[in-house]
Amino acid sequence: MTYLEAYITDLTLDFFLENQNSLLDFAEINTLIKKASGINNFFTSQKEATELLNELKTNSSIVSEPDRREYGDFQTNEDLAFQVAKYSFNKCEDIEFVLEPTCGKGNFILASLGKFETLKKVVGVEIYLPYVWKTKFGILKYFLENRNYSNPEIDIIHGNAFEFDYVELAKSTKHLKTLIIGNPPWVTNSELGSINSKNLPIKSNFKKHNGLEAITGKGNFDIGEYISFTMLKCFENHNGLFSFLIKNSVVKNLIQDQKRNRFRLSQLEKLNIDSKTEFNVSVNACLFITYLNKEPDFTCKVFDFYSREYITTFGWYKNKFVNSVEDYDKSSIVDGKSIFTWRSGVKHDCSKIMELERGNGHFVNALGEEINLENNLVYGLLKSSDLKKDKINTYRKLTIITQSKIGQDTTYIKDKFPLTYQYLYAHKDIFKKRKSSIYKEKPDFSIFGIGDYSFTKYKVAISGFYKSTHFTLVSPKDSKPIMLDDTCYFIGFDKLELAEIAHYLLNFDLVQRFLKSIIFSDSKRSINKDILMRIDFEKAFECSDFKSAKARINNLKIEHWEEFGELIKQCVDEQMILF
Repeated sequence: MTYLEAYITDLTLDFFLENQNSLLDFAEINTLIKKASGINNFFTSQKEATELLNELKTNSSIVSEPDRREYGDFQTNEDLAFQVAKYSFNKCEDIEFVLEPTCGKGNFILASLGKFETLKKVVGVEIYLPYVWKTKFGILKYFLENRNYSNPEIDIIHGNAFEFDYVELAKSTKHLKTLIIGNPPWVTNSELGSINSKNLPIKSNFKKHNGLEAITGKGNFDIGEYISFTMLKCFENHNGLFSFLIKNSVVKNLIQDQKRNRFRLSQLEKLNIDSKTEFNVSVNACLFITYLNKEPDFTCKVFDFYSREYITTFGWYKNKFVNSVEDYDKSSIVDGKSIFTWRSGVKHDCSKIMELERGNGHFVNALGEEINLENNLVYGLLKSSDLKKDKINTYRKLTIITQSKIGQDTTYIKDKFPLTYQYLYAHKDIFKKRKSSIYKEKPDFSIFGIGDYSFTKYKVAISGFYKSTHFTLVSPKDSKPIMLDDTCYFIGFDKLELAEIAHYLLNFDLVQRFLKSIIFSDSKRSINKDILMRIDFEKAFECSDFKSAKARINNLKIEHWEEFGELIKQCVDEQMILF
C-alpha cells in the first residue's frame, strides 16, 4: 500500500511537506496532527511515518480498489452520507459521540463533523487499511480547511468490526449522547465464506436458532444484521440515535426479533432509498433510524427517503408480525387457520426429461428428442408464470407423473406403459444425478409433491415465486386434471361450483387486504404455505354474502353457496375433533 493511494489532497500534502522533519519522529508528528484535527495516534509506528516521508519524496501514486465482495463493500457517496447525517441531526442536535463501526472512506464521519458542533469524541473502525488512511487524511483536510472549529477526540482504528471491544467502548462513553451511524456490509456470512473471506464474525448463535434451523439455512445471516445487532445490544442504554443504511430484510429481521430482544428502541423509522442510483446495485435498502434508551417500541414507520412521504407501518400488532398495521387492523378478522390444506405442486428436479411439449405429432423433451409415449401418465403442467389470468384450462408444458403418492412403487410402469418406461429407463443416469437427498433410497423415477390432492379436477392456485396475491382457477383439460409445479400452491376441489366460491373468497377485497398486511413483498419467497394457511375461510365466508358472490360468479346458485358453508362447518368440526 502507498499512502498516496488514500488520495491525499493538495492542502493535506502541503501540511506534511511543511512538517517533513517531524515525520522523522512519529510522536512529534502525531502531536501536531492531534492539535490540528483531534485525531489520536495518526501514525501507530515510526515505520508508517517514514513510509509517508518516502512517498512525499518520490511523489508516487498507485490507486487500487479492493474486491467489493470481500468486504461487502458499497461505499456511501458524500451526498448520501450528508443527507443521512442531516436527517440524524434533525432528530437529535446535541450529539457528543459518533461511532461508525465500518467507516470505510470516512464519509459518514466527515458528514457528522460538519453537522454536530457539540461533538466530543469520534470512533471509526475499518478493516481495509487504505480506507483507514483515506479517512484519516480526509479528517485532517477537514480541520485544515476549518481551523476555527473545535476538535473532538478522534480515533480511527485499523481493525475488524467483529473483534473490536464495543462493550468496553460503550462503558467509557455511557455519559455521552451517542450517534451510531454507518453502512455495514451488505452480504451474508455464507457469501463471504464461499470466497474464503477472513472478514467474518466469530461463529456464534446470536439469533438463538436451534440446531435444525441452522442446518436448514436459518443459520445464514446478514453481516449487516450481525453488526446492527451488536451495536444495539451494546449501546441500547445510551441516550442518542442509531442510524444505519442497511438492507430492508435486515430491518425486517431486527423488528421481528425485537419482541424477543426488547432493545430499548423508540420511534423506529425505515426510509427507503434507491440503491441502484446510490450504489449501482439491485438491493432493497433503506435508512433505519431509531432513538436509543427509550421504552421499547415494536413497530416501525416506513417513509420514502427522498420525499419523506409516509408509506406504511409494520411490526408487531395484536401479537402478530405484520407488514401493514393499517391493513391488518381492517382485515385481521380473517387471520386464523385455513380449513383447506394448501399444497405445493409437483417436484421432480429433472425437467429435461420429465417436462415435455408437443411437436410434429410427438412429445418433445428439453434435449430436443421426439418421443412416443402412452398418454396415461402425461399431464398438462402450469408454472408460476402461467398463473396470470383469472381462470385457465390450457397449458404450455406437459409432465410425466410417475406416482400417485409419495414412495409408490414405480415398477408398474414397465408392464402397463412400456413406451413410457423405455423412455424413462433410457435416461436413468440423469435421474440418478439429482442432488436432493429426498430421492435417495426411493423408487426409480420418484417425484414429490404428489398425492390424491394432485388429481382433483379443479384447483385454486397462486404463484409462490412472484409477488402477486392474485389467485387463479385451474380447470381440467379434456377431463384430465392439470398439474402445477413446485413453485405454486393450491387447494383442490372435485366440484366446479365449490372451487369457484373458494376462488371468489380468496380474491375478495378483505382477504386480499389481509394478505397485503402480512406479506413482505421484498422477501425472497414472500408467499408460502405458512402465509396461506392463515386464511380463515369460515370468517371470509361470513364476511361475504351470496348476492356479492353471484355478481362475480356466473350461474351461481344458492344451494352451491350453502353447500360451501356446510363444507366449511364440516371441516371445522373435523379439526376440532383432531385437536
